Amino acid sequence: MRRLPTATALAALVIGSSVGSAEEATLVRIDGSSTVYPITEAVAEEFQNVHRGKFRVTVGISGTGGGFKKFCRGETDISNASRPIKESERQACAQNGVQYIEVPVAFDALAVMVNPKNDWVDCLTVEELKKIWEPEAQGKIDRWNEVRSNWPDRPLNLYGAGTDSGTYDYFTAAIVGEEGKSRGDYTASEDDNVLVQGIANDPNALGFFGYAYYRENADKLKAVPIRNPQTGQCVAPSVETARDGTYQPLSRPIFIYVNVKSLDREAVASFVDMYLDTDRIVDLVTEVGYVPLPEEAYVLGKENVDKRRTGTAFHGGSQIGVSISDILAAERKL
Repeated sequence: MRRLPTATALAALVIGSSVGSAEEATLVRIDGSSTVYPITEAVAEEFQNVHRGKFRVTVGISGTGGGFKKFCRGETDISNASRPIKESERQACAQNGVQYIEVPVAFDALAVMVNPKNDWVDCLTVEELKKIWEPEAQGKIDRWNEVRSNWPDRPLNLYGAGTDSGTYDYFTAAIVGEEGKSRGDYTASEDDNVLVQGIANDPNALGFFGYAYYRENADKLKAVPIRNPQTGQCVAPSVETARDGTYQPLSRPIFIYVNVKSLDREAVASFVDMYLDTDRIVDLVTEVGYVPLPEEAYVLGKENVDKRRTGTAFHGGSQIGVSISDILAAERKL
C-alpha cells in the first residue's frame, strides 16, 4: 500500500515552486485538496520517474478553496478538489480568463473518527453529528454526555478540516445542512496529518477527514459507523460501502480541474494523459484507498480534455448523495 506523506514531506513539496520562465515550460504546478493529494502525488511520482529530468511536478496542499483561489488567478495548472467548483470560484476564473476542464477522478468516503480508547461510541446518526457541529452547538455541546445522556461526562474535543477545505464544505452541507456553516471552536487544519495526530493523542477526540488518511492510520484511530438515513443501518466507511452507496451521506466524488491554456505546454498535457490512463489510474486510486471510477469515466474525462470541453456539470458546490452512475451521466453532459 502506498504510504501517504508526512506533514514534513508535504512542506518539502512546495519549497522551490517559484521558478524562472525557462524552467516553467517543463513544470506542472498543482495545489488544492489534501483529500485528492494522495492520488495526484502518486501520479506525479510515476510521471517524474518516466520523464526523469525532463519535467518536474510540484504539488501543494492549501485545501480545495485555497487551491481554487490560486487556480483562478492563473497561478497553477491543475487544482485538486474534493467538491465541485462553486459559483463564486467560477466567476473568479471567468474574470481572470481562466477556462477549465472538470475531471472526476475517484469516489471517497469521508470518515468520522474517535480515539481508540473511546469505548462508548459504536455508531452516530446524522442528527447527532448535526447536534455536535452546527453553529448553535458552540458553548452548549461541550461534553460527550450532552450528545447522549448515557455517554460519559467527559470533554468533547473536536478536530476537523479547515474552512478552505472541500472536505469542510462537503461535511457541513451533508451534516449541518448548509455548506460552510459550523461551530468555530474546534481544532482545524487543511493538513489531514495534523488532524490524525490530534485525534490519535486525545482520548476525548472526535474528528473527520478523507478515508485514505484514516486507512493509513487505522492503528491510531477508530472509525465510527454512521447510521444510513434511508435504511437505518449503521455503516462503517470503506471502499466497498462507498462503492455500493450504503455509506451515506458521507460518500462523494473528488476531482481535478485543468487549466485549458496550460494544456498547450507539453509537460501539463503529458501529465494529464498519464493521470487518465486507465491502465494506471485504477490501480493508483485503489492503492491509496479510494474507489476508482469505471474505466468509462476516465475515457470520458480524457475525451473532454482532448476536445477542450470546459465548465462544470455540478453546479453549486458540494453535491450530496451523488452516485458513481451520476458521475458518468454528468461527464457526458460536458
